[in-house]
Amino acid sequence: MEGMADDQLPDDVASLKALLKKANQKIAFQQQLIDAFEEQRRLALARQFAPSSEKEALQYRMFDEAESEVEASPDVESVSTEVKAHKRRGGRRSLPSHLPRIEIQHDLPEAEKRCPCGCQKERIGEEVSEQIDIIPAKVQVLKHIRFKYACKQCDGAPETAPMPPQPIPKSQASPGFLAYIVTSKYADALPLYRQCHILKRSGIDYARNTLCHQVVKAGELLQPLINLMHEQLLEYPVLQMDETTVQVLKEPGRTAQNKSYMWVMRGGPPDQRSILFNYDPGRGQQVATRLLADYRGYLQTDAWHAYDAVHSDTVAAVGCWAHARRKFKDAEKALGKGKASPRLTQAIAFIQKLYAVEKPIKNADTETRLKARQENSLPILTKFKAWLDKQNVNPSSKLGEAILYTLKIWSRLTVYCSDGRLEIDNNEVENKIRPFAVGRKNWLFSTSQSGAKSSANLYSIIETAKANGLNEYEYLRWLFTKLPSANSVEDFESLLPWNIEQEKLVNWVYA
Repeated sequence: MEGMADDQLPDDVASLKALLKKANQKIAFQQQLIDAFEEQRRLALARQFAPSSEKEALQYRMFDEAESEVEASPDVESVSTEVKAHKRRGGRRSLPSHLPRIEIQHDLPEAEKRCPCGCQKERIGEEVSEQIDIIPAKVQVLKHIRFKYACKQCDGAPETAPMPPQPIPKSQASPGFLAYIVTSKYADALPLYRQCHILKRSGIDYARNTLCHQVVKAGELLQPLINLMHEQLLEYPVLQMDETTVQVLKEPGRTAQNKSYMWVMRGGPPDQRSILFNYDPGRGQQVATRLLADYRGYLQTDAWHAYDAVHSDTVAAVGCWAHARRKFKDAEKALGKGKASPRLTQAIAFIQKLYAVEKPIKNADTETRLKARQENSLPILTKFKAWLDKQNVNPSSKLGEAILYTLKIWSRLTVYCSDGRLEIDNNEVENKIRPFAVGRKNWLFSTSQSGAKSSANLYSIIETAKANGLNEYEYLRWLFTKLPSANSVEDFESLLPWNIEQEKLVNWVYA
């Protein structure tokens, strides 16, 4: 045997068999480790050389992959669901009515206005078409002239007309300027240094440090709205959460290389959606406990253990099928190019059947969604669970990891079938991370904690505005104009995204 000289081997057959069995077990275990490491290597190579565009980035690929493959897979059984007919619209959309129109008239030459018969042609109508024309951002200066008054008959102090409350007192930044800068950075992922270059083309030499300071102040101004949105979000009994990394250069007691986190929350009634970003240096359970204090309802996450601290009789954990499916897809990639596994194919097919049920009921009412899941999804889940229980695989393999992960959180993965308000996965909140992740690639880091907190507030307002059908720039311009005058809870509540209509917002901005 390995490591033993021939004269050290036992003479009896039983002892030799025992040694041989032990050696075979060791070899089998070592082979399992080799196979697992080989899978890890192939998976790492697959990720390294996968497409790196924003659409195909690693974090994004899991968002909608299950839905996108439902129609393509031949292994998915047909599911009986009713799909409402819809009309297809043809032609191009009309341009927004609030945009200014400049008429350019086109007429025939005078010679062509005369008919060959000798008569003068008469105009009988006209054809109108519209084109979009863009002029680089119009920069203007708001010149505030405050009249002063004094009594000439006495020595009373002169009185000057007051300035309207400003978002940043004694600053050159108007509400419109702040809205433009904030929208460009947090909605369009345009770093501040590039915005400085754009301003310079208009003859404005604006220091980047000044711009940074004003953006931080703008984020701080929004804090009362953020507090109200957080309160309302915790009142609704369905909540989704996820977190992503952010680098902050200057944090007390930490190096610039330490990772910090943006915790993202999505909830609220369908007509009053809130998306909140929260900065924190850590990713531990104390953060989840702080953000979810006194919350009661469903909490859907990716099964990160930090959320376990808030799961209780009043907080029900809901799993994410997109994450479970990703485990099986990783195992598929680890097989290597051109190789297939019947068990992996079967597991992925089960999950695709679940998504096939969801597709036609995505925008249906809660009762319809619940009925479809009870009738169609539960039988699939029952078969899938029985299949998983029968599998005997190496737990250190990628397939073994996927099966163990799915079984471990099985009760969480099936909760969505008990309430029509729940989603099959956590994609909705993860999709809200996309703008932040795109911006992070451009601006790379936050300098300070105050900057990270302000960024969280600004992303929260912008994404919540979008979720409620508002134009980000128009809403921010309105906010930065109205917020300085707000003094009461009622004032702040009136400024929340669901308390103003887009049409009224447009009329106000472009009046």
